[in-house]
Amino acid sequence: MTTEMQLQANTLREDNLPAGADDKILLVDDNPTNLQVLLQTLNGRGYKLLIAKDGENALRIAHKARPALILLDIMMPGIDGYEVCRRLKSSPEVSDITVIFLSALDDTRDKVRGLESGAVDYISKPFQAEEVIARVDTQLKIHRLERALAARNKQLEATNERLLETMREGIFGVDAKGKISFANPAASRMTGYAMDELTDGDLYSLALSRNQDGGPTPREQTLLYKTLTEGIVQTRLDGIFSRRDETLFPADFSCTPIIENNEVTGAVIVFRDITEKKRQQKILDKALEEVQEQKDKLTHMSRLSSMGEMASGFAHEVNQPLTAINNYAQVCRRALSRENFDKDFINEAMDKVSTQAQRAGDIISRIRSFVKKPDHCLEQVDCNRLINDVVKLAEVDARHNQIEIHLDLAKDLPEVRIDPVQIQQVALNLVRNAMEAMRDQDTRDIGVWVETRQQDEHFVKVRVIDRGYGLADDAEEKMFTPFYTTKSDGMGIGLSVCQSIIQTHGGVLSFERNPEGGAILWFTVPIV
Repeated sequence: MTTEMQLQANTLREDNLPAGADDKILLVDDNPTNLQVLLQTLNGRGYKLLIAKDGENALRIAHKARPALILLDIMMPGIDGYEVCRRLKSSPEVSDITVIFLSALDDTRDKVRGLESGAVDYISKPFQAEEVIARVDTQLKIHRLERALAARNKQLEATNERLLETMREGIFGVDAKGKISFANPAASRMTGYAMDELTDGDLYSLALSRNQDGGPTPREQTLLYKTLTEGIVQTRLDGIFSRRDETLFPADFSCTPIIENNEVTGAVIVFRDITEKKRQQKILDKALEEVQEQKDKLTHMSRLSSMGEMASGFAHEVNQPLTAINNYAQVCRRALSRENFDKDFINEAMDKVSTQAQRAGDIISRIRSFVKKPDHCLEQVDCNRLINDVVKLAEVDARHNQIEIHLDLAKDLPEVRIDPVQIQQVALNLVRNAMEAMRDQDTRDIGVWVETRQQDEHFVKVRVIDRGYGLADDAEEKMFTPFYTTKSDGMGIGLSVCQSIIQTHGGVLSFERNPEGGAILWFTVPIV
């Protein structure tokens, strides 16, 4: 067996090293005989020994295995030991590795250069086994102590950071009876008590004796009492603390037990004055109310705008039954003027008057229902029936544009929980947009398709499909942007309002380009 084969057989390679093993030592020398001697010297002392035969390999193994110590030769082909040491110390990942030079160079200048490059010791060749063992053991002890000290410092730094982060929060430490053993300055400042007044004071009576109404809170009903008696962590948002001047302030706080030998010996109370937070919340709530009010106005304006655009068509629709009623009334008048009038004929005419009046009333009722301001009351609604009502509203535009609306409604569709007026507005807007997109297209005879499907166990999906002129190139970025429109006379608020309505319902409004040409706009609404 060659010397190199013996090295491979006797050495614990880095690739086979157990994760987390301590006291790894990397031996670096281009001479196999020197490596063999070092292995024999250090073998059996509990170290995990790695080898490298040149500087490049040494750097690679050092970065991968992170040994505690490197015994490093100086004179090597390629990168010499000085450069290896310099690179190690310049890298934060491996700069804490201890380096001891082993070299036949015993000139003082060589040793100084080695120490200046970052090594902690220098052993001259030929070396004595006892000397190597002693220096290695010493440096490893120092290395372990340095790492332990660094870990402790890191732990202390983390603890200090946590303390600094909580300095704006009040902290009380109490014993098992609720007597204060510790209070930080923030606790003193928030409660108005001086530090010496808090020390040994009863936290129950000083800060926890009042409820939301200002009345007394029995000790047994406080969170602190439950923490001290049951040893459980308690948290309360929007609780009440008392000040020295007997005024109250809202606070978020927690009570954490201190347990020693399975017994609760006290607790730590951390609290924060949320007076400003509540004030800001009131301002925010008011602002949100104003935003909702403006959004409702915009939504209503959008509905009125739709009705305005459809007004002439509705006028024509209502005028037809009114004209018929007038004609039947004239016929009845002439029939009654005869001496022997036909009662059956008059009754038939009056039935037709009633039918036409009902027809006009239905049209007006649909208009009134659509333009009224909703009361934001969610109802259980049959989605298919709602879509049918929308189509009846849109039939005026459909006849005007000579475009047919086709329905593909899923059977056994579960009911949805929605504001029907608002969802009608969304569906009507999409249908009218689809018809407008097809108005001047050769594909107009295909018509607009409206379909309903159950998307999953939570949502119903409504799709409006057209074969119109399609979507703009920048639709993905601007489709639902307020005041963006491709219509010369449009306001650009329709789809923006629709998206807001659907989002309020917890659904999604989106679109896709129809592969057959045109566009598909769809929305989802929640199932009851």
